[in-house]
Amino acid sequence: MRIGYESRVPTLPAGGTVPRMAAEFIIIFFVLVGLFAVVDIPGGPIPVLLLLTVAVAFYFRRASGFDRRDLWRASALRPALPSVLGLWAVAAVVAVGAVWAFDREHFFDLPRHNPGLWALIVIAYPVLSVYPQELLFRAFLLHRYAPLLRSPLLGAGASAVAFGFAHILFGNVLAVALTLVGGWLFARRYQQTRSLFVACVEHALYGLLIFTVGLGRYFYHGTQFGS
Repeated sequence: MRIGYESRVPTLPAGGTVPRMAAEFIIIFFVLVGLFAVVDIPGGPIPVLLLLTVAVAFYFRRASGFDRRDLWRASALRPALPSVLGLWAVAAVVAVGAVWAFDREHFFDLPRHNPGLWALIVIAYPVLSVYPQELLFRAFLLHRYAPLLRSPLLGAGASAVAFGFAHILFGNVLAVALTLVGGWLFARRYQQTRSLFVACVEHALYGLLIFTVGLGRYFYHGTQFGS
């Protein structure tokens, strides 16, 4: 199933200009995120992310030219699943091998040493972290700023950079690097399937792999978690 990003013609919203939208994009995804990282607001990123989810949900209630079926479209999962699982299997082998070879002390440390927290993450992470992030960094970003990002590759690149930059709040290069790659992958998946559900499934698979194999500490913010 390939609905296609390319078929959509981006137009500026009423009263909008390219410089104004560019400034808005920079402020939301870079200035505010940078301030959040510097100020280190108590409670971590999850409460803020959930507030943004509510704001974006209201935005989509009034957004013109957006097919709200894109926010779910579960029927797109089955045809996309072989590609999703194939790439994930390769990543899983690489991740397991890398942690075993270079960081064996933390190999599968969360499920081995704190199975209760690991189980909580398995349940809560897709709902409280993955879907809100995909709503913001894929659905909202790629629709709202389509007039600036006039090609699928440019859109995916902007989504990936914004997504990677948001992870500076975890204070390590690995979190930014992995989410930069993941952001590109999830954006392209969303563009190709027009299904936020598919992008969420893929995002959750990689995030849970990270928390399971022994890399989760790079994505913790106190007691919060996010990837």
